[in-house]
Amino acid sequence: MANSKYEYVKSFEVEDDVMPLNLIIVRIDGRDFRRFSEAHEFEKPNDAKALNLMNSCALSVLEEYPDIVFSYGFSDEFSFVFKRTTKFYQRRASKILSLIVSFFTSVYTTKWKEFFPQMELKYPPSFHGRIICCASVEVLQSYLAWRQNDCHICNQHNTCLWMLIKCGKAEKEAQDILKGSQKQERNELLFQQFGINYKDLPNMFRQGSCVFKTEVKDIVKYTENGSPVRRLRRKLKIVHSDNITGRSFWDEHCYHVKELGEFGCDIGKFNTEYLRCFHFENKLMPSTWIVVRIDGCHFHRFSEVHEFEKPNDEKALNLMNSCAVALMEEFQDIIFSYGVSDEYSFVLKKESEFYQRRPSMIVSVIVSFFTSTFVMKWKEFFPQKELKYPPSFDGRAVCYPSSEILRDYLSWRQVDCHINNQYNTCFWLLVKSGKRKSEAQDFLKGTQTKEKNKLLIQQFNIHYNTLPAIFRQGSSVFWVKENLQKKVIVEHCNIIDQCFWDTHPNILDDDLERPRSIHNLT
Repeated sequence: MANSKYEYVKSFEVEDDVMPLNLIIVRIDGRDFRRFSEAHEFEKPNDAKALNLMNSCALSVLEEYPDIVFSYGFSDEFSFVFKRTTKFYQRRASKILSLIVSFFTSVYTTKWKEFFPQMELKYPPSFHGRIICCASVEVLQSYLAWRQNDCHICNQHNTCLWMLIKCGKAEKEAQDILKGSQKQERNELLFQQFGINYKDLPNMFRQGSCVFKTEVKDIVKYTENGSPVRRLRRKLKIVHSDNITGRSFWDEHCYHVKELGEFGCDIGKFNTEYLRCFHFENKLMPSTWIVVRIDGCHFHRFSEVHEFEKPNDEKALNLMNSCAVALMEEFQDIIFSYGVSDEYSFVLKKESEFYQRRPSMIVSVIVSFFTSTFVMKWKEFFPQKELKYPPSFDGRAVCYPSSEILRDYLSWRQVDCHINNQYNTCFWLLVKSGKRKSEAQDFLKGTQTKEKNKLLIQQFNIHYNTLPAIFRQGSSVFWVKENLQKKVIVEHCNIIDQCFWDTHPNILDDDLERPRSIHNLT
C-alpha cells in the first residue's frame, strides 16, 4: 500500500487467525434459497439437477484449493474441511471464509446453464457462511454426524410435506399433520398413504453427498520392456454413504486419516449445543461504522487472461461499479461505497443490526452477492469476451468508532487510488513505448508525484489531471433523493475534502429514508 497520513486506520483491523492444530471447517448455506428454489421452479422435495450443481461446485472448490480434503453437503449447504496442517491464508478466518464462499458462488453462477440449460438465472444467487474450529478429530466426527442427521430429518420431513401438498393439502395443513411426528410415524405415512418406502429413495436425497480427495495408483508411464510404472495420484470422488462418520467408511479412505486423523470409534449421540461452541464467531462492536472491504483474488492474472486495457479498463471498472450499485440496492444497510481497481469498500450504517452484526455472515453474504452479480453482468460489459474461469473475491469487516476515522479510512483508499493510478499510468506508458517491465520498474523506483507528472508531460504529452476522473479518484456510490425518488448513484469525485460531505450530509447522518427491499435479510 502507498504511504499516507491516513494509514493509521489500519490499526483498527483485528486479526482473526484460527489457532494451530484446530481443524478448520467452512460451512456455507444458501441465502433465502427457499425463495430462490421457488423462483427457479425447483422440483419438490428434491431437485436432482440442483443438488448435482451443488456437488459440481464442491468438486471445483476441492480442485482449486488443495488444502481442502473432505466436504459434505445436502440441500443448499456444504461443509469444507481443511487438512489439519493447513497454512492457507495464514489461517486467517475472514480471508478463508470469504474466498471459499466467493469461489463457490462464482462456480455456481457460471455452471448454472450446464445444469439448467432451459432456465435463465432470474437474480444473483448468494450464500453466507461461517468458520467452525474443531479442537479434535472427535469434534469433527460429531459435527459431520450432526450434519448428516440433519440431512435425514429434513429430507424425510420435506418428502412427507410435499407428498401431502401434492395430494391436495394446503401447506399449513400438511405442517400441522407432521407437527411433533417421529421418524417411524413419517415412514408409515409415506408407505401407507403413498406406497413409498423411504429407504428406496435416491441415496443422494437421504444421505447427502461426500466430495473428497483420495489416493489411487495410476499408470504414469511404461518402462522400455513395457512394464507399467504406477504412482500415487490424488483424485476426487463423490460418494453417498449412509454413515459418513462410521469407522468403516473413514478407514476405507486412508487419505482422510492421514490429513485429518483417525476416528476412534463409531459415534452414538451428539450434543448440538456443544458443537455450536466451536463456531468461530463474535459480534462486531455496537454503535460503530462497519466497513466491509473486498478485493479481487489474483486479479492481476485475471486481467491479463481477459485482456483488460492497461493501465485502466473502463468497462471493467464500470462492471465493478454496477455490482456495487446492485449490492446497495439489495442490502440497504449499506449507505456508502467506494471502489478503485479490483477493490470495493462498503460502509454499513452505524446502528446497523444486519445479521446481528456477525462478521462472518455479513462479509460472506456481501462477497457472495457481489461475486454472482459480477458473473451475471459480465456479458453486459464484455459482450465479445467469454468469462474464461470463475472470478473470486476475499473480504473482511472492520469497525471504525467515529465519522472522522471512517472518513480518514475512505481518504486513505482514495489517496491509494491516486498514487497507484499515477504509478501504473507511467509504468504502462513506458512499457508501451518499448521498455521492458523490469526497466520501467527501475526507472520509476523512488520517484515522487511531481517527477511522475513531469514524466507524463515531457515524454507523453499527458497532463495527469486531464485523465478520466474514474481512474484518478475512484468511484463513490451512495443514495440520493431526486424528485421525491430515492436511488443509488455513482460519482467520481474528491471525497477527501469537506466539500463532498457538506454537499451530501445525509450519507453519514443517515437521515435519508431508504426504500425497503424484499430481498434484505437482517
